[in-house]
Amino acid sequence: MLNRIFHSAYEGSVAAIESIFAHSFRSALTTLGIIIGVASVITVVSIMEGLSQGVGNQLKDLGSDMVTIKAHTNTELEMLGVTNQLTYDDYLLIKSKVLGIKDIAAKMRAFSFGSEARFGQYSTHTQVIGTESDYQNVVNIFPVEGRFLSNTDDAKRRRVVFVGSSVLKKLNLPSHPVGEFILLGEEWFKVIGIAETRGSLFGFDQDNYIIAPFSTIRSLNGTDRTNNIDIVFRPEVGVDLALLNDRIRSLLRKKYRLTEPEQDFFEFETAERTRKQFSDITDSITYVAAGVVGISLIVGGIGIMNIMLVSVTERTKEIGIAKSLGATSRIILTQFLVEASVLALFGGVVGILLGYLLAGVVFMFMPVIGSLTVPAWAIWLALGFSGIIGVVFGIAPAIKASKLDPIDALRYE
Repeated sequence: MLNRIFHSAYEGSVAAIESIFAHSFRSALTTLGIIIGVASVITVVSIMEGLSQGVGNQLKDLGSDMVTIKAHTNTELEMLGVTNQLTYDDYLLIKSKVLGIKDIAAKMRAFSFGSEARFGQYSTHTQVIGTESDYQNVVNIFPVEGRFLSNTDDAKRRRVVFVGSSVLKKLNLPSHPVGEFILLGEEWFKVIGIAETRGSLFGFDQDNYIIAPFSTIRSLNGTDRTNNIDIVFRPEVGVDLALLNDRIRSLLRKKYRLTEPEQDFFEFETAERTRKQFSDITDSITYVAAGVVGISLIVGGIGIMNIMLVSVTERTKEIGIAKSLGATSRIILTQFLVEASVLALFGGVVGILLGYLLAGVVFMFMPVIGSLTVPAWAIWLALGFSGIIGVVFGIAPAIKASKLDPIDALRYE
């Protein structure tokens, strides 16, 4: 019994493959829907995986343990014109009271002279930040020339700046710009260092910034206790970051006498949190896109079924001859079922190769994306779904062919 089943499967498979090669052009057109569907899925998944990998690598440079504390205002308060703020006193409180912090720094935007920097006849809009020397250790920013800010720069309110590489190019500064002076608003600042290049992230230029001493920017902004600051820190090795954040939260809530129902007016941002948020977004896009594109696979399956039904009609006499020579209904059923499945799987394989090629082309024009990677689950899912499509949509034509009466089939014209 088992030998008969294997024999039927073998005979049917051989006949199916011979039929596919005998009608190679039609077979290729039949699989077109499957090819397009699988190629689309592989391309989308590869791009999302590469994008997630590229962004993850860039966020890794910041360190997964770096934390930024920022003021947070909910929508209801914003509509009332209320804006929450973190103050320099909050920073000093955290720095003096919370143990387990390795490096910590306050940073603030320069509001007194806007965001325009000038050198000679050249000007550019950039982000001007006031911060302290420990900021370098917190965010892992290093000079390729010159030096970063020092404690003395901050203590003496020196008008010196550490410049991002994009600003260097936009202002057309000399190849060795340390010692040159640039104009921020109406104030002259001396360039003491140039930062290493980091590239772009989400289309945002990470090298378009100028860093000056915190005390200098604070004085130019017009007050010694300026609000609207961010606090960045990095914990000591081995310290639980979640527990450390809880200590800071309790300290700030106690200072401002917030009761339990009241929400925090600040939030913690980490590179790990940003990475997870981006990963969640890319995963959602991947699943939705794969689901939408999967519809084209079903359309491709319907195309296979239609062509196979036409093939049964065209080969009615051939089926009659095969049955009259001893071919059983099981062999005919297997032949058409295998033929449909092979067509679908062939479309899946070609679609995977085409999708990989298309993804490679996209990667050439998107520098943010990491290395070209096609997840194994995507390949197996594409092949498995293609095979299922072939079986499901090949059943009807296969049953129709197997049930043909040999005498009627031989008489068919």
